[in-house]
Amino acid sequence: MKNSVDAPEGSAVVKQKRKNNPEGMKKSILDAAVSEFALTGFSGTTLDAIAERAGTIKRMVVYYFRSKEELYIAALERCYGEIRDIETGLDLAELSPVDAIIRLAEFTFDYHAAHTDFIRLVSIENIHHGKFIAQSSKIKSLNRSIIEVLDGVLARGKAAGLFRPEVDATDLHMLISSLCFFRVANRYTFQTIFGRDMVSEASRESHRKMLVEAVLAYLRPPG
Repeated sequence: MKNSVDAPEGSAVVKQKRKNNPEGMKKSILDAAVSEFALTGFSGTTLDAIAERAGTIKRMVVYYFRSKEELYIAALERCYGEIRDIETGLDLAELSPVDAIIRLAEFTFDYHAAHTDFIRLVSIENIHHGKFIAQSSKIKSLNRSIIEVLDGVLARGKAAGLFRPEVDATDLHMLISSLCFFRVANRYTFQTIFGRDMVSEASRESHRKMLVEAVLAYLRPPG
């Protein structure tokens, strides 16, 4: 008996699956797309491979997302949306400025360590010079949110004399993200060149602490 992967587009199996749970099917396709694009990049990924991973057929992928480009952009939007949604739930405005920065830095570190597909997709998009992400107004809006949150935390910290007045929220976001991203994205080359396991438990705890200390030192006013 054929499964849904082998079933033709007009078959009762495919029609029933689409009818019964269209949102579930769309989510399965998007889950598969994130994994495939992270594994083989935009150029190396095919809609057939995504369909197979999702347990469906290529025409179903096209039915929901129309093209590989549209699906790739949706995958990017999914990845950026997830981290931004969780950041919103950190309630940084309810914490003291210093505690808010610590929570954000530690969260960013932990999230990057646990979501290697996100790291790979961002790296792949940089290979493409950001041309796909530039087509998404949603991603631009999502990423403005973290800058606005940081602006608020920084304003409170500056008013209290805790942070240097010239600190910029985008620069701070870059500083926090840089170590978190590098230790995951470059872990293989770094280990080969320097013999350092970047993702061991000991390294993880050391780097997490180093990130917080570096960020707070950057923010601290002179004297």
